[in-house]
Amino acid sequence: MRIGHVNLAQPLILAPMAGITDQYFRLILKRIGGVGLVSMEFISSEALTRGSHRTRHMMQFSEEERPLAIQIYGSDPERMADAAGFVQALGADIVDINMGCPANKVLKGCAGAALMGDPDLARAIVRRVRQSVRIPLTVKFRVGLDDRRANFLELGRICQEEGADAVALHARTARQMFSGRADWERIRLLKETLAIPVSGNGDVETPADAAALFQATGCDAVMIGRAAIKNPWIFRQIAALRAGQQPLEPGLEERRVLILQHFALLREREDERSALHKIRTFTGWYTHGLPNGRTLRQRINGLVSVAEFIDAIEDFFRMVQAA
Repeated sequence: MRIGHVNLAQPLILAPMAGITDQYFRLILKRIGGVGLVSMEFISSEALTRGSHRTRHMMQFSEEERPLAIQIYGSDPERMADAAGFVQALGADIVDINMGCPANKVLKGCAGAALMGDPDLARAIVRRVRQSVRIPLTVKFRVGLDDRRANFLELGRICQEEGADAVALHARTARQMFSGRADWERIRLLKETLAIPVSGNGDVETPADAAALFQATGCDAVMIGRAAIKNPWIFRQIAALRAGQQPLEPGLEERRVLILQHFALLREREDERSALHKIRTFTGWYTHGLPNGRTLRQRINGLVSVAEFIDAIEDFFRMVQAA
């Protein structure tokens, strides 16, 4: 698959998720394999263009992560254009515009999915961002603010007319948030309407789900968010299925190594307290479904040192293997 001049080895995309798709998680997924494009957690154009140190720190990435997209959000066309220019100067492969986030703090700023309620402003933002950068431009949006205002086809046409290289549709409304079922039929309709590549997003929990989404909609790529947190091997599994191979479940040793490698990445750049806080959360997801996983999660919540955490992980996997 191609997005502009960027080639994706697999038509499989990691969706941007606030607090999740940081550099450490992106590296973990790239090293597991299968993912065609990773996306950075979305970045406020206001914070970025006002020189926020924390925001710019979040935007660090390495060559190993390529191809990489950086998603920006905001409601002011000029600030969005300036932010996109910064993304290009930083060396990102793709700049993505967020028109789908349903979080209240984003909607209140007339950004994210709120832009679906103002097509003229959405058009102005895509136009100015396109004018400001040479790298590929993509836009992610939802079905609409609600079912009554399902204007995804209109927004898709706007993006295409204003020079976007691809779009992604999360097949829920903003009002749905992440509840209910994603309506894949909307992805099919968008794909039939546009000439640019369309990625489908929503309710892909397994490799079989991804195959079903490709089959049902004809979409060019599948974008996965929440499912990749519990199963970071999902991209590798989908790639195997697409190649006619049997997707393999990760063994206990691979899960153990993953947790310790993720922790090691965190410790390279984070202080001990921050690293422990982040790895506790990810360990809960990585051990989802394993026997006595809840016991481990309870134990690590009270740990305050690196050595204690590593001992707890080693003890847990020895116990599970011996069971």
